[in-house]
Amino acid sequence: MIYFDYAATTPVDKRVIKSMIPFLNEKFGNPSSMHSFSSDTKKALEKSRSIIAKAIKANPEEIVFTSSATESNNMALKGIAFAKKSGHILVSSIEHDCVLNAAKWLGKNGFEVEFLPVDKYGIVDPKEVEKRIKKNTILVSVMHVNNEVGTIQPIEAIGKICKKNNIYFHSDAAQSFSKTPINITNIDLLTISSQKIYGPKGAAALFIKDGVKIEPLLHGGGQERGLRSSTENVPAIVGFAKATEIAISTMDKEQERLTKLRDKIIEKLTKEVPNCYLNGHKTKRISNNINVRFSHIEGEAILFMLNSYGIAVSTASACSSPKLEPSHVLSAMGLKQEEAHGSIRISLGRMTKESEVNYLLKVLPEVVKKLRDISPHK
Repeated sequence: MIYFDYAATTPVDKRVIKSMIPFLNEKFGNPSSMHSFSSDTKKALEKSRSIIAKAIKANPEEIVFTSSATESNNMALKGIAFAKKSGHILVSSIEHDCVLNAAKWLGKNGFEVEFLPVDKYGIVDPKEVEKRIKKNTILVSVMHVNNEVGTIQPIEAIGKICKKNNIYFHSDAAQSFSKTPINITNIDLLTISSQKIYGPKGAAALFIKDGVKIEPLLHGGGQERGLRSSTENVPAIVGFAKATEIAISTMDKEQERLTKLRDKIIEKLTKEVPNCYLNGHKTKRISNNINVRFSHIEGEAILFMLNSYGIAVSTASACSSPKLEPSHVLSAMGLKQEEAHGSIRISLGRMTKESEVNYLLKVLPEVVKKLRDISPHK
Protein backbone atom coordinates (compact mmCIF):
# COMPACT_ATOMS: atom_id res chain seq x y z
CA MET A 1 0.00 0.00 0.00
CA ILE A 2 1.07 3.56 -0.76
CA TYR A 3 -0.04 5.99 1.96
CA PHE A 4 -1.38 9.43 1.00
CA ASP A 5 -3.36 10.17 4.17
CA TYR A 6 -0.79 11.84 6.43
CA ALA A 7 -3.26 14.56 7.42
CA ALA A 8 -5.32 11.87 9.21
CA THR A 9 -2.39 10.36 11.09
CA THR A 10 1.26 9.52 10.63
CA PRO A 11 3.32 6.38 11.28
CA VAL A 12 5.49 6.56 14.38
CA ASP A 13 9.13 7.31 13.56
CA LYS A 14 11.50 4.48 14.60
CA ARG A 15 13.64 7.00 16.51
CA VAL A 16 10.53 8.02 18.44
CA ILE A 17 9.73 4.41 19.33
CA LYS A 18 13.30 3.92 20.58
CA SER A 19 13.00 6.98 22.85
CA MET A 20 9.76 5.64 24.35
CA ILE A 21 10.81 2.06 25.15
CA PRO A 22 12.63 2.76 28.48
CA PHE A 23 9.48 4.44 29.82
CA LEU A 24 7.36 1.43 28.94
CA ASN A 25 9.34 -0.95 31.16
CA GLU A 26 12.18 -0.07 33.57
CA LYS A 27 11.37 3.65 33.94
CA PHE A 28 7.72 3.12 34.82
CA GLY A 29 7.34 5.25 37.96
CA ASN A 30 4.47 7.70 38.44
CA PRO A 31 5.95 11.19 37.99
CA SER A 32 3.85 12.46 40.91
CA SER A 33 5.32 9.98 43.41
CA MET A 34 8.05 11.06 45.84
CA HIS A 35 10.39 8.04 45.72
CA SER A 36 13.35 7.34 43.43
CA PHE A 37 11.28 5.30 40.94
CA SER A 38 9.55 8.52 39.91
CA SER A 39 12.62 10.71 39.48
CA ASP A 40 13.48 9.53 35.95
CA THR A 41 9.91 9.89 34.73
CA LYS A 42 9.54 13.32 36.34
CA LYS A 43 12.76 14.53 34.69
CA ALA A 44 11.68 13.09 31.32
CA LEU A 45 8.27 14.76 31.63
CA GLU A 46 9.75 18.18 32.31
CA LYS A 47 12.45 17.79 29.65
CA SER A 48 9.72 16.96 27.13
CA ARG A 49 7.76 20.02 28.22
CA SER A 50 10.82 22.21 27.62
CA ILE A 51 11.48 20.72 24.17
CA ILE A 52 7.91 21.33 23.01
CA ALA A 53 7.81 24.82 24.53
CA LYS A 54 11.05 25.75 22.75
CA ALA A 55 9.57 24.63 19.42
CA ILE A 56 6.94 27.40 19.59
CA LYS A 57 9.07 29.86 21.61
CA ALA A 58 6.91 29.47 24.73
CA ASN A 59 7.81 28.98 28.38
CA PRO A 60 7.70 25.38 29.67
CA GLU A 61 5.07 26.24 32.30
CA GLU A 62 2.76 27.38 29.48
CA ILE A 63 2.54 23.81 28.07
CA VAL A 64 -0.21 21.53 29.41
CA PHE A 65 -0.13 17.92 28.24
CA THR A 66 -3.40 16.28 27.15
CA SER A 67 -4.44 13.03 25.46
CA SER A 68 -5.42 14.44 22.04
CA ALA A 69 -6.02 17.55 19.96
CA THR A 70 -9.74 16.97 20.59
CA GLU A 71 -9.16 17.24 24.34
CA SER A 72 -6.93 20.31 23.91
CA ASN A 73 -9.55 22.05 21.78
CA ASN A 74 -12.34 21.23 24.22
CA MET A 75 -10.16 22.40 27.09
CA ALA A 76 -9.50 25.72 25.33
CA LEU A 77 -13.10 26.55 24.41
CA LYS A 78 -14.87 25.18 27.47
CA GLY A 79 -12.10 26.21 29.85
CA ILE A 80 -12.33 29.86 28.79
CA ALA A 81 -16.13 29.77 28.68
CA PHE A 82 -16.48 28.24 32.17
CA ALA A 83 -13.95 30.72 33.58
CA LYS A 84 -15.83 33.69 32.07
CA LYS A 85 -19.27 32.17 32.89
CA SER A 86 -21.01 34.02 30.01
CA GLY A 87 -20.27 35.80 26.77
CA HIS A 88 -20.02 35.74 22.99
CA ILE A 89 -17.73 33.28 21.18
CA LEU A 90 -16.60 33.50 17.53
CA VAL A 91 -15.56 30.30 15.77
CA SER A 92 -14.72 29.79 12.11
CA SER A 93 -17.19 27.69 10.12
CA ILE A 94 -14.47 25.32 8.86
CA GLU A 95 -13.05 24.17 12.19
CA HIS A 96 -12.48 20.52 13.00
CA ASP A 97 -15.59 18.79 14.35
CA CYS A 98 -14.19 18.81 17.89
CA VAL A 99 -14.14 22.63 17.89
CA LEU A 100 -17.47 23.01 16.09
CA ASN A 101 -19.25 20.54 18.37
CA ALA A 102 -17.70 22.02 21.52
CA ALA A 103 -18.87 25.48 20.38
CA LYS A 104 -22.37 24.19 19.56
CA TRP A 105 -22.57 22.56 22.99
CA LEU A 106 -21.61 25.86 24.63
CA GLY A 107 -24.32 27.52 22.51
CA LYS A 108 -26.87 25.16 24.10
CA ASN A 109 -25.59 25.97 27.57
CA GLY A 110 -25.95 29.70 27.87
CA PHE A 111 -23.22 31.10 25.63
CA GLU A 112 -23.75 33.13 22.47
CA VAL A 113 -21.89 31.36 19.65
CA GLU A 114 -21.40 32.74 16.15
CA PHE A 115 -19.69 31.07 13.20
CA LEU A 116 -17.39 33.07 10.94
CA PRO A 117 -17.82 32.67 7.17
CA VAL A 118 -14.96 31.88 4.78
CA ASP A 119 -14.32 32.85 1.17
CA LYS A 120 -14.24 30.44 -1.79
CA TYR A 121 -10.71 29.40 -0.80
CA GLY A 122 -11.70 28.59 2.77
CA ILE A 123 -9.99 31.63 4.31
CA VAL A 124 -11.35 33.75 7.15
CA ASP A 125 -11.19 37.52 6.50
CA PRO A 126 -9.69 39.32 9.55
CA LYS A 127 -11.96 42.28 8.78
CA GLU A 128 -14.95 39.98 9.19
CA VAL A 129 -13.64 38.96 12.62
CA GLU A 130 -13.31 42.59 13.65
CA LYS A 131 -16.78 43.41 12.34
CA ARG A 132 -18.42 40.63 14.36
CA ILE A 133 -16.70 41.33 17.68
CA LYS A 134 -19.14 42.48 20.38
CA LYS A 135 -18.69 44.09 23.78
CA ASN A 136 -19.24 40.70 25.42
CA THR A 137 -16.98 38.65 23.08
CA ILE A 138 -14.71 36.49 25.22
CA LEU A 139 -13.01 34.18 22.70
CA VAL A 140 -12.18 33.80 19.00
CA SER A 141 -11.12 30.38 17.67
CA VAL A 142 -9.68 30.05 14.15
CA MET A 143 -7.52 27.10 13.13
CA HIS A 144 -4.06 27.75 11.68
CA VAL A 145 -4.35 25.24 8.81
CA ASN A 146 -7.54 23.53 7.71
CA ASN A 147 -7.34 19.75 7.94
CA GLU A 148 -9.38 19.11 4.79
CA VAL A 149 -8.30 21.69 2.20
CA GLY A 150 -4.99 22.79 3.72
CA THR A 151 -5.62 26.54 3.62
CA ILE A 152 -3.41 28.64 5.89
CA GLN A 153 -5.39 31.17 7.90
CA PRO A 154 -4.13 34.73 8.63
CA ILE A 155 -3.86 34.00 12.36
CA GLU A 156 -1.29 36.74 13.03
CA ALA A 157 -3.70 39.40 11.75
CA ILE A 158 -6.64 37.85 13.60
CA GLY A 159 -4.56 37.60 16.78
CA LYS A 160 -3.66 41.30 16.61
CA ILE A 161 -7.35 42.21 16.32
CA CYS A 162 -8.17 40.04 19.35
CA LYS A 163 -5.33 41.52 21.39
CA LYS A 164 -6.44 45.06 20.52
CA ASN A 165 -9.93 44.23 21.77
CA ASN A 166 -8.75 42.32 24.90
CA ILE A 167 -10.27 39.04 23.64
CA TYR A 168 -8.67 35.63 24.01
CA PHE A 169 -7.55 34.01 20.73
CA HIS A 170 -7.29 30.23 20.30
CA SER A 171 -5.89 28.43 17.27
CA ASP A 172 -5.92 24.73 16.47
CA ALA A 173 -2.45 24.08 15.03
CA ALA A 174 -2.64 20.28 14.84
CA GLN A 175 -2.10 20.37 11.06
CA SER A 176 0.59 23.07 11.03
CA PHE A 177 2.81 22.40 14.05
CA SER A 178 6.37 21.61 12.90
CA LYS A 179 5.34 21.91 9.22
CA THR A 180 5.33 25.71 8.96
CA PRO A 181 6.42 28.45 11.42
CA ILE A 182 3.94 29.55 14.10
CA ASN A 183 4.16 32.97 15.75
CA ILE A 184 2.47 32.83 19.17
CA THR A 185 2.95 36.54 19.97
CA ASN A 186 -0.78 37.27 19.66
CA ILE A 187 -2.07 33.78 20.45
CA ASP A 188 -3.41 32.95 23.91
CA LEU A 189 -4.15 29.25 23.42
CA LEU A 190 -2.68 26.86 20.83
CA THR A 191 -3.46 23.20 20.21
CA ILE A 192 -0.73 20.83 18.99
CA SER A 193 -0.71 17.05 18.52
CA SER A 194 1.79 14.18 18.51
CA GLN A 195 0.10 11.82 16.05
CA LYS A 196 0.29 14.34 13.19
CA ILE A 197 4.10 14.63 13.45
CA TYR A 198 5.23 10.95 13.54
CA GLY A 199 4.76 10.66 17.28
CA PRO A 200 2.45 8.26 19.15
CA LYS A 201 -1.28 8.65 19.52
CA GLY A 202 -2.46 9.56 23.01
CA ALA A 203 -0.32 12.67 23.45
CA ALA A 204 -1.03 16.31 22.63
CA ALA A 205 -0.67 19.68 24.31
CA LEU A 206 -2.39 22.99 24.86
CA PHE A 207 -0.28 26.12 25.05
CA ILE A 208 -1.91 28.47 27.57
CA LYS A 209 -0.23 31.87 27.68
CA ASP A 210 0.86 33.02 31.11
CA GLY A 211 -1.96 35.00 32.70
CA VAL A 212 -4.79 33.31 30.78
CA LYS A 213 -7.31 31.91 33.24
CA ILE A 214 -9.18 28.72 32.31
CA GLU A 215 -11.36 26.34 34.25
CA PRO A 216 -10.10 22.72 34.14
CA LEU A 217 -12.30 20.05 32.59
CA LEU A 218 -10.84 17.22 34.69
CA HIS A 219 -10.58 17.30 38.47
CA GLY A 220 -8.46 14.88 40.45
CA GLY A 221 -4.90 14.79 41.73
CA GLY A 222 -3.94 18.20 40.39
CA GLN A 223 -1.41 17.19 37.73
CA GLU A 224 -0.33 19.72 35.07
CA ARG A 225 -0.51 22.61 37.54
CA GLY A 226 -4.07 21.66 38.45
CA LEU A 227 -5.27 22.28 34.89
CA ARG A 228 -5.46 18.65 33.73
CA SER A 229 -5.67 16.01 36.44
CA SER A 230 -4.69 12.46 35.37
CA THR A 231 -1.42 10.58 35.60
CA GLU A 232 0.62 11.81 32.66
CA ASN A 233 1.21 9.41 29.76
CA VAL A 234 4.98 9.68 30.05
CA PRO A 235 6.00 7.22 27.27
CA ALA A 236 3.74 9.02 24.76
CA ILE A 237 4.86 12.46 25.94
CA VAL A 238 8.54 11.48 25.60
CA GLY A 239 7.74 10.25 22.08
CA PHE A 240 5.91 13.50 21.34
CA ALA A 241 8.99 15.49 22.36
CA LYS A 242 11.33 13.34 20.26
CA ALA A 243 9.00 13.66 17.26
CA THR A 244 9.00 17.43 17.78
CA GLU A 245 12.80 17.61 17.83
CA ILE A 246 13.06 15.64 14.59
CA ALA A 247 10.29 17.55 12.80
CA ILE A 248 11.54 21.01 13.79
CA SER A 249 15.12 20.20 12.75
CA THR A 250 13.97 19.11 9.28
CA MET A 251 11.05 21.51 8.79
CA ASP A 252 12.49 23.86 6.16
CA LYS A 253 13.99 21.11 4.00
CA GLU A 254 10.87 18.93 4.26
CA GLN A 255 8.56 21.86 3.49
CA GLU A 256 10.50 22.58 0.29
CA ARG A 257 10.48 18.92 -0.78
CA LEU A 258 6.76 18.39 -0.14
CA THR A 259 5.77 21.67 -1.78
CA LYS A 260 7.39 20.51 -5.03
CA LEU A 261 5.54 17.19 -4.90
CA ARG A 262 2.28 18.91 -3.96
CA ASP A 263 2.51 21.36 -6.86
CA LYS A 264 3.42 18.57 -9.27
CA ILE A 265 0.23 16.70 -8.35
CA ILE A 266 -1.97 19.80 -8.54
CA GLU A 267 -0.58 20.89 -11.90
CA LYS A 268 -0.79 17.43 -13.49
CA LEU A 269 -4.33 16.67 -12.32
CA THR A 270 -5.90 20.08 -13.01
CA LYS A 271 -4.28 20.36 -16.45
CA GLU A 272 -4.59 16.81 -17.75
CA VAL A 273 -7.80 15.49 -16.17
CA PRO A 274 -10.94 17.11 -17.60
CA ASN A 275 -13.19 18.88 -15.08
CA CYS A 276 -10.73 18.52 -12.21
CA TYR A 277 -10.51 21.50 -9.85
CA LEU A 278 -8.42 22.42 -6.82
CA ASN A 279 -10.27 23.04 -3.54
CA GLY A 280 -8.65 25.73 -1.44
CA HIS A 281 -6.00 28.33 -2.25
CA LYS A 282 -3.23 27.38 -4.67
CA THR A 283 -0.36 28.94 -2.68
CA LYS A 284 -1.77 29.81 0.77
CA ARG A 285 -1.88 26.14 1.71
CA ILE A 286 0.22 23.76 3.78
CA SER A 287 2.97 21.99 1.84
CA ASN A 288 1.56 18.47 2.10
CA ASN A 289 -2.13 18.96 1.22
CA ILE A 290 -3.90 18.47 -2.13
CA ASN A 291 -7.71 18.55 -2.17
CA VAL A 292 -9.26 18.16 -5.62
CA ARG A 293 -12.74 17.53 -6.98
CA PHE A 294 -13.84 15.67 -10.09
CA SER A 295 -17.15 16.43 -11.78
CA HIS A 296 -19.75 13.68 -12.32
CA ILE A 297 -18.25 11.08 -9.95
CA GLU A 298 -18.21 10.38 -6.20
CA GLY A 299 -15.09 10.88 -4.12
CA GLU A 300 -15.82 7.68 -2.19
CA ALA A 301 -15.86 5.68 -5.43
CA ILE A 302 -12.44 7.13 -6.29
CA LEU A 303 -11.16 6.26 -2.80
CA PHE A 304 -12.30 2.63 -3.00
CA MET A 305 -10.95 2.11 -6.51
CA LEU A 306 -7.60 3.70 -5.62
CA ASN A 307 -7.49 1.41 -2.60
CA SER A 308 -7.76 -1.58 -4.96
CA TYR A 309 -4.65 -0.22 -6.72
CA GLY A 310 -2.80 -0.04 -3.39
CA ILE A 311 -3.22 3.70 -2.86
CA ALA A 312 -4.72 5.21 0.33
CA VAL A 313 -6.35 8.67 0.17
CA SER A 314 -9.35 10.16 1.99
CA THR A 315 -12.53 12.04 1.15
CA ALA A 316 -12.64 14.39 4.18
CA SER A 317 -11.39 14.63 7.74
CA ALA A 318 -10.80 11.13 9.10
CA CYS A 319 -13.03 12.04 12.06
CA SER A 320 -16.03 12.82 9.84
CA SER A 321 -15.50 10.68 6.72
CA PRO A 322 -18.05 7.96 7.67
CA LYS A 323 -20.85 10.54 7.50
CA LEU A 324 -23.04 10.70 4.41
CA GLU A 325 -23.53 14.46 4.36
CA PRO A 326 -21.08 16.60 2.34
CA SER A 327 -18.04 18.10 4.03
CA HIS A 328 -18.98 21.13 6.15
CA VAL A 329 -15.69 22.72 5.06
CA LEU A 330 -16.42 22.46 1.33
CA SER A 331 -20.02 23.55 1.90
CA ALA A 332 -18.85 26.62 3.81
CA MET A 333 -16.61 27.45 0.84
CA GLY A 334 -19.70 27.57 -1.40
CA LEU A 335 -19.39 24.21 -3.16
CA LYS A 336 -22.59 22.50 -4.23
CA GLN A 337 -23.40 19.13 -2.69
CA GLU A 338 -22.38 17.19 -5.80
CA GLU A 339 -19.08 19.12 -6.01
CA ALA A 340 -18.27 18.38 -2.38
CA HIS A 341 -19.10 14.70 -2.84
CA GLY A 342 -16.72 14.51 -5.82
CA SER A 343 -13.71 15.61 -3.76
CA ILE A 344 -10.73 13.67 -2.40
CA ARG A 345 -7.83 14.68 -0.13
CA ILE A 346 -4.30 13.57 -0.93
CA SER A 347 -1.87 14.33 1.89
CA LEU A 348 1.87 13.74 1.70
CA GLY A 349 4.44 13.01 4.37
CA ARG A 350 7.99 12.20 5.38
CA MET A 351 7.94 8.75 3.74
CA THR A 352 6.38 9.94 0.46
CA LYS A 353 8.64 9.24 -2.54
CA GLU A 354 8.48 10.86 -5.96
CA SER A 355 8.06 7.39 -7.48
CA GLU A 356 4.86 6.99 -5.40
CA VAL A 357 3.60 10.36 -6.63
CA ASN A 358 4.32 9.28 -10.21
CA TYR A 359 2.35 6.06 -9.65
CA LEU A 360 -0.59 8.06 -8.26
CA LEU A 361 -0.48 10.38 -11.28
CA LYS A 362 -0.56 7.37 -13.59
CA VAL A 363 -3.39 5.54 -11.80
CA LEU A 364 -5.72 8.36 -10.70
CA PRO A 365 -6.57 9.70 -14.21
CA GLU A 366 -7.33 6.10 -15.28
CA VAL A 367 -9.59 5.62 -12.24
CA VAL A 368 -11.45 8.86 -12.96
CA LYS A 369 -12.00 7.84 -16.58
CA LYS A 370 -13.28 4.37 -15.61
CA LEU A 371 -15.72 5.82 -13.09
CA ARG A 372 -16.96 8.47 -15.49
CA ASP A 373 -17.56 5.83 -18.15
CA ILE A 374 -20.01 4.05 -15.84
CA SER A 375 -21.39 7.15 -14.09
CA PRO A 376 -25.08 8.04 -14.65
CA HIS A 377 -24.25 11.72 -13.90
CA LYS A 378 -22.84 12.68 -17.30
